[in-house]
Amino acid sequence: MRIIAGEFRGRRLVAPSGPATRPTTDRVREAWFSMIGRPGRLAVDLYAGTGALGFEALSRGAERVLFVERRRPALIAIRKNAEALGVSDRIRILSVDVGDARAALLRESPFDLVLADPPWTDFDAAQAALRRLVRADLLTEEGLAVLGHPRKSTLELPPESGLVVRKTRAWGDSAATFYERKPEVETTSES
Repeated sequence: MRIIAGEFRGRRLVAPSGPATRPTTDRVREAWFSMIGRPGRLAVDLYAGTGALGFEALSRGAERVLFVERRRPALIAIRKNAEALGVSDRIRILSVDVGDARAALLRESPFDLVLADPPWTDFDAAQAALRRLVRADLLTEEGLAVLGHPRKSTLELPPESGLVVRKTRAWGDSAATFYERKPEVETTSES
């Protein structure tokens, strides 16, 4: 696994061994970021695993990334990758279950980019956590949330999230839904 583009292009990332971590493939990451464009100033990588999505955002111009991950082997991999890339001062790691991260994320927000490619082994629980967590108040006005999911599943956010689907794309068994803030409706008064 490697960084696809930007400042750290071609640099390898370490990953914890075993089936608990399913890194987003290079091909899928490349597709996500070609649709994202510039990642903005502040990004968050939920279910970070190896941190590949967050490190890709840093490589492509994000100033800072917050990684949210609870599993110790993945936390070790994120720290090693940050040290190897020389970006330890540009990251923050929140060691907590994503479902319990809302208060901490609100303190760090608003984010220009919210990235999540949750584990598929317990996708129902991950979907429930993301449905509670990902809301418009986490994003800047121009912010984007990209949520990965198995191709045969959907990851729909409730209407009260304040976010709407910009697009959904699929690659092999993987898919992602891109969300943006719901446009504010301007009202005009008639005289």
